[in-house]
Amino acid sequence: MALQTSPKLLRVGVIQDGRIVEEHHVLHDSVTIGDDARSTIVLPAALERPGRFKVLENRANQFHLIIDEHMQGRVNLGSSDVDFDALRSQGLATRRADATFDLPLQESARGKVELTDATLFFHFVPAPPADAKPALPPELKGSAWRAVDRLFFGILATMLVLYVASVALIASRPTPVVAEVPLDQLEDRFVRAIIPQQPPAKEQPKDTGSTPEAKPEEKKPTEKKPDTASATTAPAATAEERRQQLATRVANTGILKVLGASGGGGGVIENLLSNDVGGANVAEALQGAQAGGGALAVGSGGNGLGTIQGDTGGKAAGIDVKGTTGVGAVDTGRKQTVKVPQVADAVPEVDSSEVSPKALGRFIYGKKASIQRCYEKELKRDPNLKGRVMVRFNLKPNGRAGDIEVDESTLGSEGVSSCIITTIRSWTFPFQPSDDVPVSYPFIFSPGD
Repeated sequence: MALQTSPKLLRVGVIQDGRIVEEHHVLHDSVTIGDDARSTIVLPAALERPGRFKVLENRANQFHLIIDEHMQGRVNLGSSDVDFDALRSQGLATRRADATFDLPLQESARGKVELTDATLFFHFVPAPPADAKPALPPELKGSAWRAVDRLFFGILATMLVLYVASVALIASRPTPVVAEVPLDQLEDRFVRAIIPQQPPAKEQPKDTGSTPEAKPEEKKPTEKKPDTASATTAPAATAEERRQQLATRVANTGILKVLGASGGGGGVIENLLSNDVGGANVAEALQGAQAGGGALAVGSGGNGLGTIQGDTGGKAAGIDVKGTTGVGAVDTGRKQTVKVPQVADAVPEVDSSEVSPKALGRFIYGKKASIQRCYEKELKRDPNLKGRVMVRFNLKPNGRAGDIEVDESTLGSEGVSSCIITTIRSWTFPFQPSDDVPVSYPFIFSPGD
């Protein structure tokens, strides 16, 4: 006996002293009674009923009436009322393994169950219609356009159009080509900035041996500096003449004067390497050069190198008219021994069979240079700094060191301890244990022997 297509609600209530004191409307849940707080209907404790009894059970969307051998009541099955004794004796209710009786209920069934201190009634009622969702009138409904600030949207759209137009205009214009200005077209003010003008050399009066008669000094006309504006408007020379003048002025300035420029007069190096050195040829002058006790004579004139003596065992050797003294004894001071800071090797204490102490010691020995730098940095402040630092840490499964701390230190330097902790934290050990491995390693520092 299945339920109808449109399910109804099961109304369950409790009547005491002729009035309804509790009421429930159930659609799918089962209904239990008893003194247990989890029951649907909680009643005072009584010996006749258990603490929690399922009187109406929902299985496969159909309710079943469950009664035991002692319950009294009546149920209407659509055509007549039948009491619980008839249900049990006539086999209308199915007996279950737990000594209870099961009666399927149709949606037209109703009944009551007599309890010691109350009466439980039940029947099916139509489900109330679903509440219609409230809807606003169309004129009050909001829209995306109404929520937008029109002034802000207009300004934003205008700025976007101007930005796109500006980018398009800049992209469409060709890239300007800047032409290089030739050297001969540079203005005089730029030339003066590149090549500073030197003051004219003063002429030395010639000594004639007799006192000449004083001549009245002739007044030299003051040189007028060319006006830049007039020079640019009316050039006094052609472009080729200006190029030659500029090349001549540059040739006698800076490195070009030393190396020698092509065109006008040779430089110092060019004159030195020419065929005539002090009145003699360079090849001829070098023919008389001898190593050891011989003399090296270059040139015969006064402008070249004079008599240069070889190794004279500390005697004076002449270079032209100047003399030099040979090599003598040089006092270099007392010989001192430089002490090299030391970091002694040690064997780590490892509390695990997964990590070899020797392999771990070799790894730390390879990193000793970074630990020594920590010590040398503080040794500059205290030259007598020495002692032992015991470092403890946990070797993590990822090969990094964690929980690093200085367990014991006789060094007395917080700077060395913090530097060691920072250095060890950056190491990646070649071990991957299954769990954290405690490690202890002593660092012994000494200034050196």
